[in-house]
Amino acid sequence: MFRVTRARPLLLRSRIIPSPLSDARNPHLRSQILPLCVSSESPEHDSDVDDLVREISALLFGAGNWKAAMAASDIPRRLSPAAVSAVLRQRVGRAPDPKRLLDFFYWSGSQMVYPHALDSFAVLAVALCDSGLFPLANGLLERMVKTCPSPPSVLDNIVGCFSRDPRSNSAVFSVLIDTYKRAGMLKEAAEVALLMKGGAFAPSLRCCNALLKDLLRANSMDLFWKVHDFISRAQLGHDVYTFTILIEAYFKVGNVDAAKNVFLEMEQKRCAPSAVTYNTLICGFCRVGALGDAFQLKEEMVKKGLAADNYTYSVLISGLCKNSQSIEARKLLDEISVRGLKPNVFIYSSLIDGFVRESKMDEAFKLKDEMIAAGVQPNMFTYNSLIRGVCKAGDIDKAHELLEEMDRMGCKPETQTYNLVIEGYFKVRSPQEALRLLEEMKIRNVLPNLYTYSVMINGFCVCGESRQAEVLLMEMHENGLEPNAVIYSTLISGQCKEGRIMEAVQTLDKMADINVPPDTFCYNYLIMGLCKAGNLEEAKKYFTQMQERGLSPNVFTYGPLIDWHSKSGDMDGADELLQLMVARGIKPNDVILTILIDGYCKSDNVAKAFSTFHSMLGHGVLPDVQTYSVLIQSLSKSGKIQEAFQAFSELQEKGLTPDAYTYGSLIFGLCKTGDMVKAVTLHDEMCARGVEPNIVTYNALIDGFCKSGNINSAKKYFKSVLAKGLVPTSVTYTTMIDGNCKAGNMSEAFVLYEQMLSRGISPDKFVYNVLISGCCKAGDMERALHLFSEALPKGFVTVFTFNSLVDGFCKLGKLQEATKLLQEMVDKEVMPNNVTYTILIDGYAKAGHLEEACRLLMEMQDRNIEPNCVTYTSLIDGHNKMGNTSAASALFEEMMANGIHPDEITYGVMIQVHCKEENLAEAFKFRDAIIAEGKQLSSATYVELLKSLCRSEKFSEALSMLNEMIEKGVKPSYSQSVMLVCSLDAAGFSDEANQFLNVMRSNGWVPIDASVSSLTNEGQDVPSMEVAR
Repeated sequence: MFRVTRARPLLLRSRIIPSPLSDARNPHLRSQILPLCVSSESPEHDSDVDDLVREISALLFGAGNWKAAMAASDIPRRLSPAAVSAVLRQRVGRAPDPKRLLDFFYWSGSQMVYPHALDSFAVLAVALCDSGLFPLANGLLERMVKTCPSPPSVLDNIVGCFSRDPRSNSAVFSVLIDTYKRAGMLKEAAEVALLMKGGAFAPSLRCCNALLKDLLRANSMDLFWKVHDFISRAQLGHDVYTFTILIEAYFKVGNVDAAKNVFLEMEQKRCAPSAVTYNTLICGFCRVGALGDAFQLKEEMVKKGLAADNYTYSVLISGLCKNSQSIEARKLLDEISVRGLKPNVFIYSSLIDGFVRESKMDEAFKLKDEMIAAGVQPNMFTYNSLIRGVCKAGDIDKAHELLEEMDRMGCKPETQTYNLVIEGYFKVRSPQEALRLLEEMKIRNVLPNLYTYSVMINGFCVCGESRQAEVLLMEMHENGLEPNAVIYSTLISGQCKEGRIMEAVQTLDKMADINVPPDTFCYNYLIMGLCKAGNLEEAKKYFTQMQERGLSPNVFTYGPLIDWHSKSGDMDGADELLQLMVARGIKPNDVILTILIDGYCKSDNVAKAFSTFHSMLGHGVLPDVQTYSVLIQSLSKSGKIQEAFQAFSELQEKGLTPDAYTYGSLIFGLCKTGDMVKAVTLHDEMCARGVEPNIVTYNALIDGFCKSGNINSAKKYFKSVLAKGLVPTSVTYTTMIDGNCKAGNMSEAFVLYEQMLSRGISPDKFVYNVLISGCCKAGDMERALHLFSEALPKGFVTVFTFNSLVDGFCKLGKLQEATKLLQEMVDKEVMPNNVTYTILIDGYAKAGHLEEACRLLMEMQDRNIEPNCVTYTSLIDGHNKMGNTSAASALFEEMMANGIHPDEITYGVMIQVHCKEENLAEAFKFRDAIIAEGKQLSSATYVELLKSLCRSEKFSEALSMLNEMIEKGVKPSYSQSVMLVCSLDAAGFSDEANQFLNVMRSNGWVPIDASVSSLTNEGQDVPSMEVAR
């Protein structure tokens, strides 16, 4: 069974294995080294022991039942480890059957208080191996290594016994190494082998090969190379198994050239590679992406008469799939069938995983059906690959179908499976469904792991629900899972994004208390949050603290600090941090470059922006074209289009070719300033130069046209996106939906919304709010409420959403429904603002319900929500229309007392109030106040003043006011003009009516052929004028 290897005369050098057992003069050294390893040496080795040995030997090898005979004597009481050892040493060479000695050894062990001496184990182990009883030797040695955990002591004793007889079988050393391996003591097995280095004996090559294989599997590469060196120095040689293992090891450590050299060495030493050797090489080449070499070896092995098996095809298919060549891998599957092989589950699963990686889900499911039809049951890996694919595509319903199928097929979903589906739910922004699935895992006794909670915490933070993430963090602790710095950094990031800066600070401070040292990411997120919140001093405190804890700030640490200084206009502070950063050898990235150039552009220091740009250009922070693009983008964003084109010209003068990003930056700037003609010209120029616009450029053009109200041109460029094969992004759809909603094209907005969903693009908060607002403006409250019910569980409902709904109901006169929404806001912890109350107050005031409008004013003040100019104007206007001019004036006084400045609409309403009271002096004071503030009176306000002047028969002043209107370009409506003329004529002021008519005809306010009589006839159908707001 074991190959005997005896290279030279038996000799164990004491420098290699210190051997207390080989020196009888030092009997106590062994116990000093290892108390548990019992020695047979004893100072009381006298005639009593000799007598006992003779008695035992007589009974053991005499006739009859030796166990019964010994049990009936006083031998059990007199037994000692030394006596047993002496019996074994004396009888080993003379006993025809070492099994009887082994039985005695085990029997005596049960009779003694002390364990057997190590040399007793060793004597028997050598004897059993000499007789070819290797399994019995293995069992004995297993007890020996458990009795003495010191490999040098164990080996020393075996060497001592082995050296007594030149006929001893060195297979005992192989059995010893094998014993250590079987006991799970791989490191000790290697230690024993290495202790034989330089000795006169060695384990067999087969034993060493098996040891190398186990070390390779355990990734103990340091010991692996030491054992291999031992094999070479012991001159054991290399067979096909050694070479194959060595090739695998070189691939494992990434040394492909060395693996190739080993293969060449095999040929030089005429060692024929086996199919396993070829498979090992093929697998190694596939792992490093050398598919050409892998396929060449496959052909070579076939030529040498070695058949490619399922393993060969499995690694080739896996290699192709990892290299995004699943179609080629599919052809190999067909080849397998042609060669009469039956593809196994690993082959099918690898290919399915390949199709999933390339998003070819139809092919993946088709192959799954094919494997089931072929009688191959999908395994966990198969289902996990499919679930990963459908979740990535956002098809969460299909993921559930697969979970149910797994149950039917008896393949119980594991933690990884649930993790994939949970990730899928967060991808489609359904955090509550992810939470439900977590509970399902617990019910099914599938334990969530660290990754599960990591995904959950990250998902809730991304969805803006960091409070739920905190609950999950506590649950982790309760379940005995220790969150790491990655999870804490995710939570800190989420808290900061939600503006919960104090909680983020507490989270980081708490980490030190629970022995989880914050990493650079934790500090970076917190510093970023503090800077965004405007708390620079705290940010600097943590910037210092991270360095005190041995963490080095990186480009992402400096970025937020530089950004804060830049946005605050403190460009000196920003530059100081930049210099510190560069001095520490940290190269600024494009983000910091953009921040600095943006800052200088906004502070009108274009010269410094250019100098910073040229400095970065000289340092090679980015490629030249990209650096210019950053400058052009910053200038464009700041509205400095002329300077942006200057940089664009400089770029071209240097012989550089503008790319899509450069053109896109200019187009963005032109669209921002509303210069769509130049934007389109530049777009056409880039296309003519063969620079294809990207989706970002088209998004800018579409946004520009939508904001300028040219929805048709926006549609044209949206169609261009689709025609050119570009994929519309969330921004594209959001912009188009917003533009159509503002243009009142709600049907088209919803067509785009459906397209967006069909492409797997999840609508965000903005999309929902835009659609809800559009529906409310169109009076489609049913659809608005339906969208509201969708947005609510996703956390997309804001105060703006509620305000849109309140406004919609108020415009329809459904004031009770609007008021109910106010209460619902409070219930859902969405705090109403002054816009909410103003909309309601305006609604009630217009409906004449002034008591409720005033109550709402008091309510908002009780809630510390400050009314604004519009709020008061709505109430003043309401009282005015109801004839309560004194109440209107009182509200105006209250408004002024509260420090709220009136606007031109408020002044206009107050002019109406005083005109009704025939208080022209006060009315004209308000008129003068409007003009003094550089504002313009509306045509309705002018008409109201004209009517009052006419009623007071101040016709010359009225005519002067008409001329003022002409000078200021204020044109009354036709109905307002008719009403003025008719009012004068009806009051008996025919001459004045004709005078007014002449002015109106000469300025085109009424037809040139209009007369007082024709207008009077029309005036019967002209409604009385209302104040325009």
